[in-house]
Amino acid sequence: MRENPDKQFSFTSLRWFNFFLYGTVVLFTSFFPLYLQEVGMNKLEIGSLMSVGALVSIIANPFWGIWTDRCQNIRQIVLLMLAGTLVLSQLVFRANTYEMMYISILFFYFFQGPLFAESNTLILGYIDGTRHRFTSFRLWGSLGWALTAISAGPIIEWAGVSILTYLFAALLLAAMISLAVLPKRRNHSIGIAPFPFRGFGQILYHPFFLSFIFFGILVSISNTMNNTFVSLYITELGGSKTMIGLAVFLSSILEMGVLLLCDRFLKRKIPVLLGWLALVSTLFVLRWWLMADATTPLQVAFIQVLHCITFGGFFYVGTRLTMLLVPKQYRSSGQALYTLSWSGISGILGGVLGGWLYQNLGAQSMYQSGVFLSLFGTLGFGAMWLLASRDSYHPPGELEGEDPEDSETNR
Repeated sequence: MRENPDKQFSFTSLRWFNFFLYGTVVLFTSFFPLYLQEVGMNKLEIGSLMSVGALVSIIANPFWGIWTDRCQNIRQIVLLMLAGTLVLSQLVFRANTYEMMYISILFFYFFQGPLFAESNTLILGYIDGTRHRFTSFRLWGSLGWALTAISAGPIIEWAGVSILTYLFAALLLAAMISLAVLPKRRNHSIGIAPFPFRGFGQILYHPFFLSFIFFGILVSISNTMNNTFVSLYITELGGSKTMIGLAVFLSSILEMGVLLLCDRFLKRKIPVLLGWLALVSTLFVLRWWLMADATTPLQVAFIQVLHCITFGGFFYVGTRLTMLLVPKQYRSSGQALYTLSWSGISGILGGVLGGWLYQNLGAQSMYQSGVFLSLFGTLGFGAMWLLASRDSYHPPGELEGEDPEDSETNR
């Protein structure tokens, strides 16, 4: 069925919205630590400040999810979140004391942190019942992330890191305009808050899934340390802002290809997925070992290419495993716990631990600790793979007569 021009225009706007949204986030995650260093913060203070977002998200995600379900107008909710992010970002960049900086960043993360979850829900609502697939809109987000990073580097190099506040505001305004021109659509929430609590108690009785979460935290702590401090590491090795943009570009440009290949060829069987998770964790070990031995910023930039495989593969496989390891009625809670462990718990520990290690022992020691953490996670996933391969473990769904392969959703 052919869609009319108005609908086609709305989908174009939706793609641009995702492009600009991801662009604003990469500006903040990749270049904001440079701004903090310029205003006088040390590595531990930077890591602590950046980890605040993970702590705030524990409250912010369910708050915005509940309001979305009540209002049934997610477009207005996301516009409100974008407006709050814009206003508070300007307060963050203009804070003249550490106290004001911390207060501003707390409220900033309250609006900005859940934007990905809410924007995904919005897109799923608009494309529901159409021939469009979510993957195509996610691709525009990846392009926004990569192209913004490689474009912003030379601009910041030329104008100084203070220009970051204006770049951030410009992309946020562009995202708001793209969203504002979308036609109104009633009741297009999918009806699931991004952080549901129901079922957490039941999940705690499944030690195999909790082991999966624990080993995942070990691996993701080192990933958080790298995301927070890689830009500072590049400048410490003599690299420019342009080199930072190149590193971020290389780390993300192939990520969607990895996700598409996984979706196409990876079998949805617990032993297969656990084996791949152990393999991806091994690549994390290799990645941090190479980063610890890097001596030039160009080496760091090219090592970042492994991010496409390690992060993309780990998060995809982990999401699929959660669907299979948790009983059907608790899968929403299982996904929430998995996301919390990756971006919440690991975000807090990675920011603080990474900041302390970098400040007191140096970047090489920080990455070496990442090698050991990832190695322990790899060994843990390897043991789980052996257990599952020998048919010594059956997920709760199978014990209840459910075939996880047939019951998997959201493919």
